[in-house]
Amino acid sequence: MRNGYGVVLAAAVAGAAFSTGTAYAQCGGASWYALGSKTASGERMNPAAMTAAHRSLPFGTKVLVTNKHNGKSVVVRINDRGPFIKSRVIDLSKAAAKQIGMISRGHASICMTKM
Repeated sequence: MRNGYGVVLAAAVAGAAFSTGTAYAQCGGASWYALGSKTASGERMNPAAMTAAHRSLPFGTKVLVTNKHNGKSVVVRINDRGPFIKSRVIDLSKAAAKQIGMISRGHASICMTKM
């Protein structure tokens, strides 16, 4: 599409992040994890916390993650690095994944926006 909205939507669907000023959005795949080890930020991974791993967002950033299949959303805080599978853009804690209904499949198609 030639208008600005179509270009932004195309970038989001392709899994690319885009940023205009303070706005931030990204769409792509998500998975969940529940390890007992330390995160890249130095915190111990807590599967019951609303946290997530992202490749580049600063630690402490809060993002709204929405499951595209069912419309359920959750706010998570970035405290780790990942995911390490190229088709995915975020790894959620088990509790966050449960809240948006993706535990049984293990992965979901999501869109996220910075809070």
